[in-house]
Amino acid sequence: MVYEFFSLTDTGRLRSNNEDTVGCEPELGLAVLADGMGGYQAGEVASAMATGAVTTALGGWLLAHHQASPREIGLAMRLSVDRANQAVYQASIDNSQFTGMGTTLVMAVFSGTRALVGHVGDSRCYRWREGRLDLLTRDHSLLQEQVDAGMLSPQQAENAPHRNLVTRALGVEEEVTLDVGDHAVLPGDLFLLCSDGLTDMLRHEGLMVCLRHHTMQDSLAQLGRNLIDAANEAGGKDNISVILVRAAGGHKRGLLSRLWGH
Repeated sequence: MVYEFFSLTDTGRLRSNNEDTVGCEPELGLAVLADGMGGYQAGEVASAMATGAVTTALGGWLLAHHQASPREIGLAMRLSVDRANQAVYQASIDNSQFTGMGTTLVMAVFSGTRALVGHVGDSRCYRWREGRLDLLTRDHSLLQEQVDAGMLSPQQAENAPHRNLVTRALGVEEEVTLDVGDHAVLPGDLFLLCSDGLTDMLRHEGLMVCLRHHTMQDSLAQLGRNLIDAANEAGGKDNISVILVRAAGGHKRGLLSRLWGH
């Protein structure tokens, strides 16, 4: 399986600074996206620290453990997030200007025909397959808890206030739990990792509009820009970040795929 990567982040129309950070290591099949929160510039610090720590720790581990199973990779993902969480949490204690900072995070490792997706908070991962858009993550948010409890229908939740109150974030407490899912990948699958600056503006149907005309011959860069442009046209109320990963059959393989023998 060949994987093509593209990432882009945009400040949006209303914010003066960008608290999102994206990181991709295509040769390792690794994608990481973080949406920071906190006081002045603290969100930027939290998201950059988290993305950097996860990419460094997990990237190094993947290179050293090329025969790892999906279960072992999932454990390594959790350990890398634990390390990042400790770094952000300690920085918020040591520096008064960073008190209370934190970040959401969504990440994925792609190799062969598997995609391991992990997340903390309300940054999301979607899979587009043959005209169907599936959400592979479940928000750690007050709104999602209300939907799960039957207090709100999914339709009511679309327009509910306080959409961005997360119940889990990296760097806010001494420990954090990364939810990890293991997903099969088929040729033609397109994965979208994004911050809520995209999904708050486009929602499910808006994403469908942008994705439904996508073909394997289309540029991921153009699709990524189209998504961000659409979110900005809808209001651009927050920072907007996307990572696109497209799977295709072929003989050219990434470093991990070659090492793992896939």
